Amino acid sequence: MFNALLEDSSEDLYEHAPCGYLSTLLDGQIVKVNTTLLTWLGHTREQLVGRRRFSDLLTVGGRLYHETHFAPLLRMQGELGGVALEMRTADGARLPVMVTSVLKTDTDGRPLLIRTTVFDARDRRAYERELLRARQEAERDRERLKRLVATLQRSLLPPVLPHVPGMEIAAHYHIASPDQVGGDFYDVFPLGDGRWGIFLGDVCGKGAGAAALTSLTRYTLRAAAAYAPEPLEVLRTLNTVLRQEYTDDEMRFCTVIFGLITPDGDGFTATLASGGHPPALLMRAAGEDTRYLHTPEGLLIGALAEARFTAVETRLGPGDTLLLYTDGLTEARLPGGDRYGDEALLAFAADLSPAGAPAAVAAVTELLGTFGDGLDDDTALLALGVPAPGRQV
Repeated sequence: MFNALLEDSSEDLYEHAPCGYLSTLLDGQIVKVNTTLLTWLGHTREQLVGRRRFSDLLTVGGRLYHETHFAPLLRMQGELGGVALEMRTADGARLPVMVTSVLKTDTDGRPLLIRTTVFDARDRRAYERELLRARQEAERDRERLKRLVATLQRSLLPPVLPHVPGMEIAAHYHIASPDQVGGDFYDVFPLGDGRWGIFLGDVCGKGAGAAALTSLTRYTLRAAAAYAPEPLEVLRTLNTVLRQEYTDDEMRFCTVIFGLITPDGDGFTATLASGGHPPALLMRAAGEDTRYLHTPEGLLIGALAEARFTAVETRLGPGDTLLLYTDGLTEARLPGGDRYGDEALLAFAADLSPAGAPAAVAAVTELLGTFGDGLDDDTALLALGVPAPGRQV
């Protein structure tokens, strides 16, 4: 029995192959067709051989494609494979197929007939439809995620910047990935008696954990400032809260600059305390005195129970601007791979003076756009400045 199966005739192998075979004359008239294809289509051999053309078995769109593309290319190339078509069965149903055709010639190269192999593509088509459905669902999920991330990100930033009499304020937030909530934050808020609290910082990580830490940090800073606005004390309070909230096994930390802005004649006094954050940039009206306000020894907040923080005080006079930023700016990569760095930012800021806060933020925002893919981290900017003489706020 087994040996008999191995001795099947070539004709039987042709008739019952796992794919459909048919031969046609050059005008497409069917002259031979195997049982497999007849079974798929629901036709008898008598209904097709000598009576129908290959194109007659195709759907309307398939016939049009066959006449305008398939047949001309086959005549030019002699062979055409892997073409997706749809055939019409006897009961009117559509059968998706993959078709390969070869133009057979005589010894002198004259075309004689066309041999076509037909593969059932129903499983493949179902797979493609499922793949497309999954892709569309993934894209919808991605859009929902983007909206969720954008909404959550907005909730972690002030909806609008307040009006501070006698001062210009501007801010910008660059989101590196629309799929993840970033950890950068800033705020400006009143403390009474004409004083204002400001802060800008960056928490470790991305996503939901970073968002939770950002929320805790923002509200702790505000609450601590309302109770005791002295900048060093505010950072100590935040450090204590983070150490209490997170264990050593899941230690979370952040970098922050917290500032107290107090009216001072025709300007303001700014007292800044830093916990591991890049130094603020002071852009003087004269331009040549643009410099960093370093706060050495300021440690990461939340890293150590007995962390040390340092503060610096400066006066903002007419035309002066204070720029706070997160390290996404200085850590951005240039086309050659080098880091943008502190020195480049200092030189850039010096050329901006005596730009006010809005112009400074606009210029740095434009700078961020030049980094392209080199800017792979969120970046927050916050600028405060005293208008130059003759300008009104």
